Amino acid sequence: QVQLVESGGGLVQPGGSLRLSCAASGRIFSINTMGWYRQAPGKERELVATITSGGSINLADSVKGRFTISRDNAKNTVYLQMNSLRPEDTAVYYCRLQFFRVPGSLSYYWGQGTQVTVSS
Repeated sequence: QVQLVESGGGLVQPGGSLRLSCAASGRIFSINTMGWYRQAPGKERELVATITSGGSINLADSVKGRFTISRDNAKNTVYLQMNSLRPEDTAVYYCRLQFFRVPGSLSYYWGQGTQVTVSS
């Protein structure tokens, strides 16, 4: 039906950078909002950043000034550029898609998650 392929996670030292990407495909009429959430061990899943089809961006306070979200509408892909990474950024990062299967039918879909570990 719908596929979300995430990539770009890994192990990085504090202060380093990573770029996550998430590509959507399948039975999609149009995409509304794409975003990234994260879940650290023992904690609830939290919003990191979202971007609408029109380019409006919402960033968590904890990542402002360090993370940037962008999207390529032609490729149905969203990116998360993460700079100045900190150990507290360690988490599984999930891509979330808000889309229309058909006009007027809004749906949500989660990616499988990609691990980001910030450690020396």
